[in-house]
Amino acid sequence: VDPVLVVAALLLSGIGVILVYSATADRLELQALPAASLATKQLLALGVSVVAMVLAAAVDYRYARAYAPLFYLGALALLLLVLTPLGKTVHGSQSWIDLGGFQLQPSELAKVAIVLALAALLHERKAEPDLATIGACLAIVGVPSALILLQPDFGTFLVFPAVTFVVLLVAGTRARYLVGLSVLGLTGVLVGLKAGVLEDYQVARLTSFLDPGNTDLARTTLYNTTQSMIAVGSGGFAGRGFLQGTQTSLSYVPENHTDFIFTVVGEEFGFLGAAVVLGLFAVLVWRGLRIAAMAKDPFGTLVAAGAVAIFTVQMFVNVGMTIGIMPVTGIPLPFVSYGGTSLISSFVLVGLLLNVHMRRF
Repeated sequence: VDPVLVVAALLLSGIGVILVYSATADRLELQALPAASLATKQLLALGVSVVAMVLAAAVDYRYARAYAPLFYLGALALLLLVLTPLGKTVHGSQSWIDLGGFQLQPSELAKVAIVLALAALLHERKAEPDLATIGACLAIVGVPSALILLQPDFGTFLVFPAVTFVVLLVAGTRARYLVGLSVLGLTGVLVGLKAGVLEDYQVARLTSFLDPGNTDLARTTLYNTTQSMIAVGSGGFAGRGFLQGTQTSLSYVPENHTDFIFTVVGEEFGFLGAAVVLGLFAVLVWRGLRIAAMAKDPFGTLVAAGAVAIFTVQMFVNVGMTIGIMPVTGIPLPFVSYGGTSLISSFVLVGLLLNVHMRRF
C-alpha cells in the first residue's frame, strides 16, 4: 500500500469536513438546525468512501478491465435515469437522484467509468492509437458527455475532454492527432455555448470572468467571483482564524460549502492554509504519477493517469474560479467540497491507484 497517497487523501477529506462545518454552522443555526448536521453527513460519507477505497484496492484491477464495459453501461443507465422524472433539479441542473437521505450524482460515477473504459480499450488495442482507435475513444466519451450536457452540467462536461486528452497522450498518440483533438474540443465548447443547450444566465456565468472590470456584471453574474475574491484576499498570510471569517459566516459567498469551499480556506486560514491544501494535492498528483510510471501493464498506467487527470483538472478549475482566473462551472474541489457522491468517486479512484501500486510486480 502507498501510505503517502492514502494519508494525503484522508487529510484533504478531514480538512474538508472542518471547512464544511465552518461554512454552514451559522446558517444552519439560523434555520434552527444542528450546526454540525452537514459536517456530520460529510463525515459519514467519508466513512463510506474509505470502505469503497478498500474494496476498489482489494480486487485485482484486471477484473476492472474485464468488467469495464459493464461499469460504463451502468453509468449510462444512471445518466439516463437522472433525466427522467426521478431526477432532482438543483440550481437549474437536473443532476441528482434522490435516494432518501442521500443525493446520488451519476455524473461523478461516470468519471470513474470513463477512465476504466478508455484504459481498457487502449490496452486491448496495444499499438499506438490510430484514427480508428481515437474515434472509438471519442465515441466512448461522447455519449455520456451528451447526456451530461442535457442536465445541463457544463462543468462536469469540461472534465471529460481533458481526461480523454491525458489518457490518449499517455497512450502514445501522435502529436498531430492531439493538436487536432484540442482544436476539436475547443470548437465543441464554443458550439455548446452558442447552441442554446445552456440557459443565458449559465452562459453568462461561464464567460463573465473574461470581463472582470464590468461593473454591471459585478452585481449579477460576477457576484460569486467578486465575493469569493474578497474572501480569499481578506485572509492575508495566516487567515482570520477558524469560524472568524465574515464572508464565510455571513454567507456572502454562495455555495461556499460546495463549489466555493476554497474561499473558506483562504479567508480563515490564509495563504498558509491554502498552501497546505494545494501541497496535499501536489503530493496526491506526485504519487499518482509515480504509480502510473511503475505500473506493470498499459491498463494500470492509463487508469492511474486518468485518475491523476481528474484530480488535477478539478483542483485547477475549482481553485481558479475562486480567484477569478477560471469560469464558474460548478466543479467541486475533490475530497474537500461537500458532496457524498463526489467524495466516494474520488476515493474509488484512490483505491484504483492503490490497486495498481500493490500489483506493480
